[in-house]
Amino acid sequence: MPIPPSTTEREGLNPGTDLLKTPILGRFLRWRHARSVLQGSFLGLAVLIILDGLFGPQLAPRNLAGTIPWVHWRGFVVLALLVAGNLFCMACPFMLPRRLAKRFGPARLPWPAVLRSKWLAVALLLFFFWAYEAFSLWASPWLTAWVALTYFALAFVIDGFFKGASFCKHVCPIGQFHFINGMVSPTEVSVRDSRVCASCTTLDCIRGRYEPSGLTPQQPEGWSGPIGADEETGEARLRIEGENGERTRALAASGRARGPEGLIQGGCELALFQPRKEGNGDCTFCMECIHACPHDNVGIHLRSPLKELTLDPVRSGVGRLSRKPDWAALAILLTFGAFLNAFGMVEPVFALQAWIGATLGINSRGFLLVLFFLTGLVLLPAAATAAAGWLSKRLSGGREGLVQNISTYAWSLVPLGFGMWTAHYLYHLLIGGWTIVPVLQQYLADLGLPLGGDPRWGAGAMVPESWLLPIELLFLQGGLLFTLVTGFRIARREEGRKKAALRAFLPWAILATLLSLAGIWLLNQPMEMRGTFQAL
Repeated sequence: MPIPPSTTEREGLNPGTDLLKTPILGRFLRWRHARSVLQGSFLGLAVLIILDGLFGPQLAPRNLAGTIPWVHWRGFVVLALLVAGNLFCMACPFMLPRRLAKRFGPARLPWPAVLRSKWLAVALLLFFFWAYEAFSLWASPWLTAWVALTYFALAFVIDGFFKGASFCKHVCPIGQFHFINGMVSPTEVSVRDSRVCASCTTLDCIRGRYEPSGLTPQQPEGWSGPIGADEETGEARLRIEGENGERTRALAASGRARGPEGLIQGGCELALFQPRKEGNGDCTFCMECIHACPHDNVGIHLRSPLKELTLDPVRSGVGRLSRKPDWAALAILLTFGAFLNAFGMVEPVFALQAWIGATLGINSRGFLLVLFFLTGLVLLPAAATAAAGWLSKRLSGGREGLVQNISTYAWSLVPLGFGMWTAHYLYHLLIGGWTIVPVLQQYLADLGLPLGGDPRWGAGAMVPESWLLPIELLFLQGGLLFTLVTGFRIARREEGRKKAALRAFLPWAILATLLSLAGIWLLNQPMEMRGTFQAL
């Protein structure tokens, strides 16, 4: 089956501004060791956080592990996604130990077929949301340090035994947050000119670049190029002609895992074949494809934030989003999780939990939290999206199944969910951002390096209190606006005519509006302060 033309291929030249061609930033990003420098810097910060979490003061507002991960990092993450893209995965500190695992471990096992989806990631995110509240992670620097250590261990062990970037693609909950919300980012790693890819015979972006031996990077003997694409995963199918003329076929799932010895530059380990790559799903901005391409034909381009969510091509390494219920479940979980995470920090949640406990005769807080999260992140989202999907089918007369309708329109909710995450995380950053100053002062003083006198523990707010609610509402309502525009464009893509599209999207628009109203109510509630000494 021939590979369907990608959006970029239909356009030919990519019209988006290429950040790699900007004077200062572009020069740094093109540098072969740019990512290692970023990862090394964040690794050093992670080491400081872990050490302070394990051995420093266990009062969260006085500890690096109690402030940086839960106040500063989350706020800067959503800002980075909003203005630049998946910068955290690019600079992820967990990847440096993983490189050691790849070098010294076998890394030969294929990831189990039963786990080659996002369902494991959905389950791990559910567990993390529950554990965050059940163990009060924000209030325990010691536990936060162990969460970070567990991350390092999992990345090391999983990628030390399994091929490719199995930890990033199938396991990492933080990565899944970035993959989904990165779909509304203004940047994307993509080819500059698809016509160059059409004539490429080496496919180094996916298989990696090797020393000239056997199959040379310039003209690999018998390498016939892509002959098709898997409809479900979007992976490029490749074939190699051996010396005896016999042809064999192989999936280009990992540049590091295939081909002859002598690899000098890895290809994409997440199976994203650049000529068929669409959007930021599963893309860690590792820039391996940028460095591997012998034609210098891959860049980091600016794009419309609406593009990725409104189109439905076969995406390399992913497939069609409208045919991927596991991806849709991940998007729905993160959308509803944005509201439930904020609800867990306002006063009414305690009254609700007390009422549920009294009604059911349950005194165990842990069990109550299990019920709370199962209801808020499983039962309620399932019921709400099933109702919206069923009404959408009835109003539009659609013949597709309910699961497919949900998998198609769930993507319209992503901007609203990201708007709520941004509003919530920016609240904590803006009200507690300057707490980093006294915490660092105390940390240095404990090392015998006093700086700036006694720590100013009253420092915190970065903006006046009166600014907070307008800023939060701006992001929440901006997310709703983008959701409504995205949903209508999806409906036009599916239904064609405006009236049919309006009928198809109306139930989803109502669901998004109800979520937005819930968000407005939440943002108007007194919120528990975490990581600071203040209380609002």
